[in-house]
Amino acid sequence: MPATSPTPPPKASADRSSLLPRIWALLRPYRGWLLLVGAAIVTSSLLGIVNPFLTRTVFDHALFPIDGSGVDLTLLLWLVATMIAVTLAGSVISVGQSYLTTKVGNLSMADLRERLFAHLEKMELAFFTSTKTGSIQSRLANDVGGVRSVLTTTASSILSNVVTVAASLIAMLLLSWQLTLLAVALLPGFVYLQRRVAARRRVLARKTQESLSDMTAITEEALSVSGVLLTKVFNQADTELDRYRAENARQTELQVRQAMTGQGFFAVVSAFMAITPALVYLLAGYLIGGGSGPEISAGTLVAFSTLQARLLQPLVSLMRVTLDVQTSMALFRRIFEYLDLQPAIVDSPNAVDLPPHSPGRVELDDVYFSYPPPVRLTTADPDPVALQSLARRGHGHGGGALRGSTNISRNISSSRLPTQPDPVVESSEQRSRPWAVAGTSLTIEPGQLAAFVGPSGAGKTTLCYLVPRLYEVDRGAVRVDGYDVRDLTMSSLAEAVGMVTQDPYLLHASIADNLRYAKPDATDAELHEAAAAANIHDRILGFEDGYDTLVGERGFRLSGGEKQRLAIARVLLKDPRVLILDEATSALDTVSERLVQQALAEVMRGRTTLAIAHRLSTIAHADVIFVIDEGRLVESGTHAELVARPGLYARLNAEQFGGGQVECRCNDGVRFTDGTGALRSW
Repeated sequence: MPATSPTPPPKASADRSSLLPRIWALLRPYRGWLLLVGAAIVTSSLLGIVNPFLTRTVFDHALFPIDGSGVDLTLLLWLVATMIAVTLAGSVISVGQSYLTTKVGNLSMADLRERLFAHLEKMELAFFTSTKTGSIQSRLANDVGGVRSVLTTTASSILSNVVTVAASLIAMLLLSWQLTLLAVALLPGFVYLQRRVAARRRVLARKTQESLSDMTAITEEALSVSGVLLTKVFNQADTELDRYRAENARQTELQVRQAMTGQGFFAVVSAFMAITPALVYLLAGYLIGGGSGPEISAGTLVAFSTLQARLLQPLVSLMRVTLDVQTSMALFRRIFEYLDLQPAIVDSPNAVDLPPHSPGRVELDDVYFSYPPPVRLTTADPDPVALQSLARRGHGHGGGALRGSTNISRNISSSRLPTQPDPVVESSEQRSRPWAVAGTSLTIEPGQLAAFVGPSGAGKTTLCYLVPRLYEVDRGAVRVDGYDVRDLTMSSLAEAVGMVTQDPYLLHASIADNLRYAKPDATDAELHEAAAAANIHDRILGFEDGYDTLVGERGFRLSGGEKQRLAIARVLLKDPRVLILDEATSALDTVSERLVQQALAEVMRGRTTLAIAHRLSTIAHADVIFVIDEGRLVESGTHAELVARPGLYARLNAEQFGGGQVECRCNDGVRFTDGTGALRSW
């Protein structure tokens, strides 16, 4: 069955019209609350224009009646009480509206974060090997956090300001259309300038966010436990500081530029706001003095001035909000860019579960696999600096089989692996990619220990990673118990295949929590049994807190051997039918290796095991040994059979064991066949 490529998603449009429906989709579950918010905003905004009309009545009928009858205290008291009631009602409604918008905004952002996290969890391994962890974290945390204010504050401000501006304009026209024309004369020019400022602000927002993403990546690399250890060992603290200082300086410059963009424009608008009332008074004087215009009372002029202030302030707010929206649109594009990625490895429509209690037979049938080139994500109209940072993120082991909705550039690295045979017709792009695994066929019977050996970079790990479908074959088939792994559900395949790597990953949690990662409902007795089988139970009891001991980030509070044995205990709890051991003992000293080997003997009993090894002494007892070179299977057989042949395995054996005089080579020394040993001098 040929491998299938994921269907690329529709190309995402950079304009706002394509984003708004997707943003609304985030809010649709809360549309009932949003209707209440909208009603509250409209009511509050309309109440805001009541007081200017009440003010006109106070002046023209209560304080300074036009008929000269004197102050009407009764009417004044009613008007003042009404003004107070309107103000209090508006305040209460505003508080309720703020609560609802804040809750809706934060709930929708929580949904978006969860959706983005769940989507990233579905991405294939190649995506993460070609993307910096800091870049992923930046989009998940910084970008989502950046757009939260739009849904908690900005959206309601837009509606409130639009209603206020519309209501104020209508009220001002009712009071005096001549004064209204003067008040809004320069607004078209302001709108044009605002659009120019918004476009520049959008570009700076994208650059700023890309820089922040790079800073996050640098922090992740330099301040993780592994990064700090590497920095101290190689005395590169100053280099890392210089890297961070340079990106920090760029971030500071971009933040300043983003904050100052449009400040001159808003200064002009503010000046116009301060000058316009004086011009309104001047025009009112001409209209009153000339006698040809409509009658304008003192109350009308005061009411108009109040409405004018209510008009211009929301207008300026709308202009500023527009800039914030432009910034948020750039962040939404980056978020949707990740959501538009289609996982390259997914369950087929007719996928079935691997039957329980199946024996664990593994078969590779004429398998070809090449690493797809990494996909580099870019937002619309990327600037050169952003492209350079993306290029740095694009390099990684293996490449990712990604399909994005954005601009894609590919990087093909050279390799000595064999290219595709001439008789096969493939696309020009695939022909240019080297094969990591080429034409490999082999069978591992249930319960067998199959070892994979060969030079570094020969394709051993890649080949074994095809079994749990961490990578997808390009041609041929990988079968488990007769089922093509592409026809199995990924969850059932994951349950059937376990793995112990050279550097096991432990969570920053207790030993018990790390063990229960494989079986959340495991009892304490099951934990103890698995740990005892892995030769780690007694060591755990030696810790002050026993199974509640915190292992530290990535298990750095434990030794290499202890981490390996803990990882073995975790696999024992999972109880897989097929076990992959990826250089499980290569980084250990002699004592730790012996303990781990004893634990591995327990975990391999009755299981089909694929063991990747460079130390031939660790796999000499294997049922079958597969020798891999340049992505191809070049030899297979038992240790005795392969040593007797003049092939690659015999050459590797001679190099490691010194023509039979060396029994094994370890990190801390050499053991000879006569039982003597020599410690390595460091």
